[in-house]
Parts: sequence; structure tokens; C-alpha cells
Amino acid sequence: MQYKGQYKVFDNSRVKTYSIVGRKNKCSLRDFINLDELVKKDIIFPKEEISEIAKAIVNAYRDKKPVIVITGAHSIKNGMSPIFLDWMKRGVIKLIGANGAVVIHDFEYGMLGETSEDVRGLLAKGEFGMAFETCGYINQAVIEGNKLKLGYGESIGKLYWDKGFRKKVIDNALRGVEELERYIRPYDGFKYSEASVVAMAYKFKIPFTVHATIGTDIVDQHYNFDGEAKGGTSGRDFLMFTEVISELVDGGVILNIGSAVTGPEVLLKAISMVANVGKVPDKIICADFDMRPLSTDNEARDENKYHYYFRDQKSVATRIPKVFNGKGYYIEGDHRLTLLSLYQYFFKYLSRL
Repeated sequence: MQYKGQYKVFDNSRVKTYSIVGRKNKCSLRDFINLDELVKKDIIFPKEEISEIAKAIVNAYRDKKPVIVITGAHSIKNGMSPIFLDWMKRGVIKLIGANGAVVIHDFEYGMLGETSEDVRGLLAKGEFGMAFETCGYINQAVIEGNKLKLGYGESIGKLYWDKGFRKKVIDNALRGVEELERYIRPYDGFKYSEASVVAMAYKFKIPFTVHATIGTDIVDQHYNFDGEAKGGTSGRDFLMFTEVISELVDGGVILNIGSAVTGPEVLLKAISMVANVGKVPDKIICADFDMRPLSTDNEARDENKYHYYFRDQKSVATRIPKVFNGKGYYIEGDHRLTLLSLYQYFFKYLSRL
């Protein structure tokens, strides 16, 4: 990525990386929720609102209306992937929208079966976010995908399932790298592909859109980071996302899971765009899952109160459903309770179809 302006820029070719092999991680596939066992248990976090959301998802699935999931990284990191994988396999989900951190954790699960480095321990050494395979391969997949005018999520999915594309990505990422024997080189595919939400979304032909920002992801620290490629692929993802939002003219469900800023803001702009061209959403169910206490509607409207700046509560749970004849929910609590309960209710109502 060249710069020809009047200011000094950091030379990222000086950054040193290391192989992810042997890195200590806090999360592994052993932590993935077991859905077969989950549905046999009593509801973990019984709540009428969660039951209503689950029923809305099942009804939308039955009536072939869109169910759209927007998620932050912690749902993936903390082992909730089997829920999304199950919903994709059943054909429940129309699209998954995410930020760049989601891709990183999901990719490490698909490649290594583990994720979540020790940030505090590695930061002082200058090693936080410097695992070569994660960032080198993600960045190169985005670069190669951008050349083909693909989306961000699509480029990562293609890395899993297209052998020729994968070889090009790996070879180009490893160009100039010494001691190649140290690094994971998955020419024959990724060991845990079926645990990756991005990989399986591509396989099931479900859009996985990545709404990326510059400088927020560890991939941006590496020598092969290309902001033009990241912006280009993510920009196409925004238009994919907006196209699916345009299908909400006769109802549907939007779930926002732990995305406090990016997801709600992307959703708000996409909804404005589709309304502008006559595809006005109607009777949509919006559910926001997070951990902060819910502010009142008056607090959310008052710019002098901090509640006004809780974009997920303001847009997803309140403003959007009110404007478009829908219903909004805010579910407060740890996703390891609330999201599991949502799946339990979902399975309960699905079995009655």
C-alpha cells in the first residue's frame, strides 16, 4: 500500500511476526456449545421476551421471511458458533453481518481449533496480534478477493473451499518469509473448516458480510495489510447487506448480538437506503442482545444523557422497529445464558411445526 503524500508514515515492513503454532490460547473447540445436550435441558435463562423472539424466528422461517443476524466477536469467541451453524444448515438465516474481529476468531477456530491470545501478556513484548498465519492469510485472501471484485466474507470463504484460490493466497502471503517449516501451510484445506461460520456460510451460499474499519483489527498491523483491498471488499459487503435488508418489506427478524456500534450503524444506513428506493421495511422484529442495562426511551432521546450514545439500544431496540411498524426487544445478560436460551426456545417451537 503506497503513500506519496507530504507526511511520514509507519513502515509496516519492519513488523516482526511469529508462527501461531504453539501460541497459548484461551478458547478452543472444546468450549463450543453442544446443541444436542442443550435442547435436553430446562431453559437456562427463562424470559418471556426471549420466547417471543424465538417464536418470531420460527415463524419467519416458516413463512420464508428474512432472518438476519448481526454479531460482534464475543459470541464466536465464547463458543456460540454451533447455533449459527445450525441455523445456516436449516436455512433459517438469510445473512450474517459481522465486524473484522469476528472473522479473526472464526478463522483461528477453522485453522487451529483455538483462538483468543493473551493480550496483556503479549502486548509488552510487541507480539500482540502478530501471529503470521491469521493475519497473513486473511489479508492475502482479501487482496486476492479484491482483485476479483469479491466481498470480504466471500473472499475468506473462498479461501476455505477453492483450492486454486487458496494456493495463490498461501504462496503470495509466504513470499519472502524465512523458515517456512515453522508455519501452518494449509494447501490441502483447513483442518476445522466445518467449525468456521464464515466457511460454512460460503458453502451454503449464505452471505457473510464484514463491515470492517481501518486500524481496529490485528490484521491491520501486518506487512501485507492493504487498506484499499479491505475497504473495497467490505464496501461490496455493505451493498450485499443492504440488498437483503430490502427484502424486509413484509416482515422479518433482525438479531443484533453484542455489536454496540458497528452493526447498529450499518443497519441504520442500510434501512435508510432501502426506504429511499421504495423498499420500506414493515412489521419487522428487532432484537438486541447485550449486557448493559436498558435506558428509557426518554433517556435515549436526550443528547445530554450518556444513554443517547448507546447506538444498539437506540436504533435496534427502539427507533427502527417504532418507525417501521415493528416490535423491538432488548435482552440484557451474558450471551452464554441469553443466546443459549434463545436456541432452546427456538428448538422448542421448531419441533411444533
